[in-house]
Amino acid sequence: MKIDIQTSSKSYSVYIGNDCLHSLTTHLESTRYTKLLIITDETVGEMHLGELITAIPQSYKTETYSYIVPSGENAKQFSIYEASLSFALEKGLDRKSCIIAFGGGAVGDLAGFVSATYMRGIPFIQVPTTILAHDSAVGGKTGINHPLGKNMIGSFHQPEAVIYYTEFLKTLPEKEIRSGFAEAVKHALIADASLLEFIMSNVTDLRSIKDEHLNYILQRGIEIKANIVSQDERETGVRAFLNFGHTLGHVIESSAGYGKVSHGEAVMTGMVYALYLSKEMINLEFNITEFELFVKNLGYSLEIPERFEFDNAFASMTRDKKSYSNQPRFVLLEKIGTPIVKELDKERLEKVFSAFLSSTKLEKIYN
Repeated sequence: MKIDIQTSSKSYSVYIGNDCLHSLTTHLESTRYTKLLIITDETVGEMHLGELITAIPQSYKTETYSYIVPSGENAKQFSIYEASLSFALEKGLDRKSCIIAFGGGAVGDLAGFVSATYMRGIPFIQVPTTILAHDSAVGGKTGINHPLGKNMIGSFHQPEAVIYYTEFLKTLPEKEIRSGFAEAVKHALIADASLLEFIMSNVTDLRSIKDEHLNYILQRGIEIKANIVSQDERETGVRAFLNFGHTLGHVIESSAGYGKVSHGEAVMTGMVYALYLSKEMINLEFNITEFELFVKNLGYSLEIPERFEFDNAFASMTRDKKSYSNQPRFVLLEKIGTPIVKELDKERLEKVFSAFLSSTKLEKIYN
C-alpha cells in the first residue's frame, strides 16, 4: 500500500505492509546516494539490522555504515546527537549522502535531526519499527530533548520516503504496542469518529489485534496525519491538533524522567485530561467514563508521577510549543473529530486537574 504525502516543501510516499521492504531497495536503486548511514538503537539493531541490510543494493555495500545509539528517549540527548554527527563526519558523508532512520520514534527524531543539520541538511529515509512511529515518521518533525522540555530542540525536515514494513511490529513488547496505539487512538479522537468506534469495537487486547484491523488503523492514522500536514507543514495552524493530549503528556514524561513513563502512556493520560477539559470548557458530549474503562482494559494505567506538582507542571505547560506569551494553549474537542485550540488559565486547569485525579482514582507510580 502506498500513501502519498504532499507538503509545501516536498512530496514523498509512505509504503506500508508486510511486503514493502523491497520499496527501500527500489528507492535506493533509483536515487544514487554517495554513502548511506543507518542510525538505529541497540534493541532494533540486534534484532533487525541484518534484515534491513539485505534490502540495501549491492552497489552500496562498501559505502554503508551503521551507528548504534541507546534505546528509547535516551537517544535524544545532546551528547548522542553530537556523537552521531561526529560519526557521519568521520565516515565522510557529504551532501549527496543519505541517513536511514531505523527504529522507533526516538531514533526517527534523532536521525532526522542529524540529517536536518548535517551540512545544513542532507536526505534521510524513515524505516520505522514501532506502532508509535506511524505517527512520528510522517510529517518531518525531528528533534531532541532538553532537560526543561521534550522535543524543544529540533527542525522540520521531510524524509525522502517512509518504508513501514509491518513485519517488524510482530516483535514488539506489549509496552511498546501500548505506547504506539495511543497515537492511533489520538488520530481517531481528533479526526474520525467512525475510526474511534471501529477501534473500541474491535480492539480488546493489544496482543491479539487482527492483522487486517491493525493495518487499517495504521493506514487511517497515516492518512489523517498526511491530510493535516499537507495543510500546515510547520505547525502554524491546524497541525497543532496533532498535539492532542501532548501538553500534559510531555509534562508527565519530564516529571517522571524521560523513559520512565512511555510516551504513549503519558499521552493517553493527557488525552483523558483533555477530554475532561473539553467537557468543562466547551460542553463536549462524550462518555468519558466508558472511554476510560476501554483504555484501562487495554492496560493503560492513567498514572501521574508522585513527584508531579501542579505549579511546576503549569510552568512546563507555558513552555509548550503551542503556548504564546506564557499562556498555555490546549487542544480540546468540541465533538469527536472536531478539535480546537484554546487558551486556558491556571485556575481552570488546576480545578479540572483535581477533578480528573479524583474521578479516575489514579494510583501513584512512585513510592
